[in-house]
Amino acid sequence: MLRRTLIAAGLVAAAGFAAAPGAYPNKPVTMIVPFPPGGLADVVGRPVAEAMARELGHPVVVENKGGAGGGIGMAQVARAAPDGYTILMALSSYSVLPEADVVLGRPQMYTFEALRPIARFTADPTVLAVRADAPWKTVKDFVEDAKKRPGAINYGSSGNYGTMHVPMEIPRRTPA
Repeated sequence: MLRRTLIAAGLVAAAGFAAAPGAYPNKPVTMIVPFPPGGLADVVGRPVAEAMARELGHPVVVENKGGAGGGIGMAQVARAAPDGYTILMALSSYSVLPEADVVLGRPQMYTFEALRPIARFTADPTVLAVRADAPWKTVKDFVEDAKKRPGAINYGSSGNYGTMHVPMEIPRRTPA
């Protein structure tokens, strides 16, 4: 199954090559990982790049382009030529960053239309956890209390632009 997914990913990533002379690929493919080395996207991306290189018979070079919660690398791929030689190994944050830019009143680094997911390699579950002795026993309890006391409950996230920061900020910034 993984082999078929990788082949499909390579073919879809190469979709823009049809007008170019010669067989695809005729030069190395660059996989942008928009986070520093050692993180989840990098740990997943490197073996995927190796497997793609074996299937394609050509190198797939991983480049880490961290910063802005992944936005710098994602924007680089969004601006790249659609020739199949620049691909992205991103986390679910790729779908949050354009909205984060809107919420934070910043120019969008890229738009949803600029990138297209072609394969899923991992699950990125999100968990809401509270201390065992917290007063909330259900999500409903938590939400009701948070509505009664806006701004009084603190939360932790991976940082600005992260997949947990933006959803937590949207209700605070959206008029009721």
